[in-house]
Amino acid sequence: MSGIAYDPSRTALYSPERHDTLFEPGRSLSDAQWAIEAARLAYYRAELSEAEHRRLADALASAGFGAPTLITHEGTHSFAFAAMHADGTALVAFRGTQPDEIRDIATSLQANQVDWPESGGRVHAGFARAARALLPAVREWLDAGEGASRRALIFCGHSLGGALATLIATVMPPNLIVTLGGPRVGNTAFVAALADVEMLRLVNGCDIVTQLPPAFSLYAHAGPTCYISCDGQPMHNPDVGFIESDRAKGRASYVVDHAWKRGAVLLRDLADHAPINYARAYF
Repeated sequence: MSGIAYDPSRTALYSPERHDTLFEPGRSLSDAQWAIEAARLAYYRAELSEAEHRRLADALASAGFGAPTLITHEGTHSFAFAAMHADGTALVAFRGTQPDEIRDIATSLQANQVDWPESGGRVHAGFARAARALLPAVREWLDAGEGASRRALIFCGHSLGGALATLIATVMPPNLIVTLGGPRVGNTAFVAALADVEMLRLVNGCDIVTQLPPAFSLYAHAGPTCYISCDGQPMHNPDVGFIESDRAKGRASYVVDHAWKRGAVLLRDLADHAPINYARAYF
């Protein structure tokens, strides 16, 4: 059982950067744990202040990673950081939507599909624009920068960050991609390009973002579902009947236990999207 309590607060959902790192010096972690926490750490506003940059660097150092390289694009407000672990693993973590940033919201709303000739198929127009904005700098870090000496490569991200990681993985395939609360990114032809990439696609309970854009809109998910039940237990690709039953129970218990409390998110479908409520299943 996780030592991290479920967090229904608006702070956990809208300001995940306020939570200190889950990395602890000397604690041995799996690649998946590195990626899950790095997806959360991508929300640290490291590009805005030296103090936050140091905070990110210190968090990564406690897990054995070197200093992060920040990857930004002003026009799309896209952000990622890249870092090398002492064992030679390169990690690139993409930031998700920041609710106080109109450019992030605009990116998510551009849900018409466009061609993705980088690997084939059609994808979400807003996600494609943001991914292409970051791709040159990611490629440079991996091909000519510190990441060129890697022995393995991990991409990760939460929400919009998961979408960016998924798109860029079709151009520069990693050894592992981990997404938390990621939306559908493209059609089935796009998804086919990721068939040979190891993927951990985490879906936490009622998280509404994982159900968008809706499947009937010609969007499909990449990779099998790793579902986190409403009591925080991860399980591989459970059947749809179990998921729907678990969600119904989760929504009912949320109304009783959390929805009425001051500072809580009103709906579990939103509260489950908070990055810390993903991490609690793995830490």
